[in-house]
Amino acid sequence: PGTDLKVTGIDFLKSQNSRLHHTDAYNIKKLVVRRGQAFQIQLNLSRELMATDKLSLRFGIGEKPMKIRGTLMSLNPRRDPDLSGWQISIVKHSGKECLLSVTSSPWALVGKYTLNVKTGTNIYKPEDDAVYLLFNPWCKGECVFLADEAQRNEYVLNDTGYIYVGSAYSIYSRPWNFGQFEELILDACMYLLDKSKLKLSNRKDPVMVSRAMSALVNANDESGVLLGNWSGNYSNGTSPMDWIGSVAILQQYYKTKKPVFYGQCWVFAGVLTTVMRCLGIPSRCVSNFNSAHDTNDNLTVDIYVNEYGEKLNSRSFDSVWNFHVWNDVWMKRTDLPAGFDGWQAIDATPQEQSQGIFQCGPCPLKGVREGEVYLSFDSKFVYAEVNADKVYWLVKKVNGKEKYFKINTETQGIGVNISTKAVGQDKREDITSQYKFPEGSKEERESVQRASSFLHPSGIVPRARFASAVPMAAGYSEPGVSEETVSKSGLQIEITNKEALCPGNPLELAITVKTSTPGNWTINLAGSCQLQSYTGKVEASLGHVKETIKIDGKSETQVPLKIAADTYMKTLASVDDEVLIHVTAIADVQDTNDKLTKETTMRFEYPPITVQMPETAKLNKEFTCAFIFKNKLNVPLDNCKLLVEGLGIFKMATFDEGDVKPGRIIKSEIICTPTRLGEKKMVAKLTSTQVKGISAEKAITIIE
Repeated sequence: PGTDLKVTGIDFLKSQNSRLHHTDAYNIKKLVVRRGQAFQIQLNLSRELMATDKLSLRFGIGEKPMKIRGTLMSLNPRRDPDLSGWQISIVKHSGKECLLSVTSSPWALVGKYTLNVKTGTNIYKPEDDAVYLLFNPWCKGECVFLADEAQRNEYVLNDTGYIYVGSAYSIYSRPWNFGQFEELILDACMYLLDKSKLKLSNRKDPVMVSRAMSALVNANDESGVLLGNWSGNYSNGTSPMDWIGSVAILQQYYKTKKPVFYGQCWVFAGVLTTVMRCLGIPSRCVSNFNSAHDTNDNLTVDIYVNEYGEKLNSRSFDSVWNFHVWNDVWMKRTDLPAGFDGWQAIDATPQEQSQGIFQCGPCPLKGVREGEVYLSFDSKFVYAEVNADKVYWLVKKVNGKEKYFKINTETQGIGVNISTKAVGQDKREDITSQYKFPEGSKEERESVQRASSFLHPSGIVPRARFASAVPMAAGYSEPGVSEETVSKSGLQIEITNKEALCPGNPLELAITVKTSTPGNWTINLAGSCQLQSYTGKVEASLGHVKETIKIDGKSETQVPLKIAADTYMKTLASVDDEVLIHVTAIADVQDTNDKLTKETTMRFEYPPITVQMPETAKLNKEFTCAFIFKNKLNVPLDNCKLLVEGLGIFKMATFDEGDVKPGRIIKSEIICTPTRLGEKKMVAKLTSTQVKGISAEKAITIIE
């Protein structure tokens, strides 16, 4: 018994621990556990453990772990509990084996720890000495605790999902592979934590961690993961449209330690979801349709049109994006007054600096809804994205000078159909009500008034970069007080398409003008059709109509707007982004003050990709998956590329299909060997010179 006690081996009991900690999906050899929850470690000793033996497990984090800084936890099962809130106990010991149970504090620092065991004066360092400690949404004392099992499965454990894009009334889902459990992803997240310059002591706080990650997913400061590019030219990188998930991006970043080219908002949001779920913070992608990008905190976005109803680019710094995607993360806000726990918005797309860095959030959704826009972080910015008003200005040349005439203000068009993937289902959930009260309700008016009192709006004047300051009927207008005068004629405009909008076919559009008040009305109508990218940038003006129509009483008139295919096919082929069809109509009723502007954005319709494979397959047994596409358009698709990925089945692969003539069918096959059990998804995407946005997915269940 007098011989020194030595540790001869250590077993991290990985399969048992990772099952209990919901970390068994991580593709990593080392132990991954969550904080605030017990895990077991078995020690093999040189002799039986005696009552007088000194034994301590030492968990260290950071460059120089020190007890005084809280970065070294020295746990001795026979001494008083450690002040750090970590606990250790001997479960059992017999012969030369000793089974220990360790519970970290629910406020422990999140990250990569090293473990060694001290017995007397001997220190044993295991070969695999790293233990990863993550946030724990399953633990009641944790600030990211999420009570609902189905929500935890979706927002923490689901590694696939959808990001909603398109336009407010033509929403579609883009499949996205988050892949938070794939090889190197956890290490990439640990690298980001180290790179974040967060004090180690802040790593226990999901508020600080999520804010730091919102800055690091973009490469605008401290060379983060992704460089944003909205120019339409992506030749020296990957087009934002060509990603189908976060895995390839984070793996490339971790291997090269250099920013990956290129991202746009849904790519930033997809990668940030991966990073958050990987670290254990519940997260979801949120798409805001008609999203205001306002630069002045004044809650209005100015939109300029010419007399044909064509939108003019680059007049002002603010804009309305067809959609913008950010993230919500779930946590308690101990740093704020009570009542603001739950979902918080964070945004990695570089738009505006916050405290000198391109970062945004976390900002409590309850604060946005109540108009409490002084709450940290970046509440004003998020509030404006979902609540701004659109002010339409007509730009006319008067005696050779541009003058601005206000047409009307629209108070309800911004921040509609806010969407995320539903929990446990492959469908869209509308979460607008979590961001704002119903339009026109008493609560909504109070919220707007509250927000306005913090925003000090400047009077409504056009904010064009080179507006000649025309003495407009400017005057100060109280925000939140609708200026829309009651219309005499009951004027309404509807914009529709009469035929499917397929590339290569003429666009058959129609503008319907209605009045609902008896009387004879003469209406000046201008309508235009343009192609624009999702950020609202006009790529081409395709055609317009300008007519004066007479309507009698409660009736309607339809004005056709037809665009030939060769007018727009060149633009489709010249821009590397997916473009949308944008129709603007302005109407004014003669001899009245009735003026109205209506905008609609529609997307092209594409033939589908079909995925053929069995419904189930056996683990580690080969099966074949085929991707089939028939070009049903009457134009060829040049330089077709098919991108496919199946998490847990095969890595991302690209097939070059060349030019696909009308009517031609292409078929690509991949032979797969599944490595993980459960439901897995195949995602496929086809891009070509003319058409960017065709995607498909199909699920397969892998069984033993």
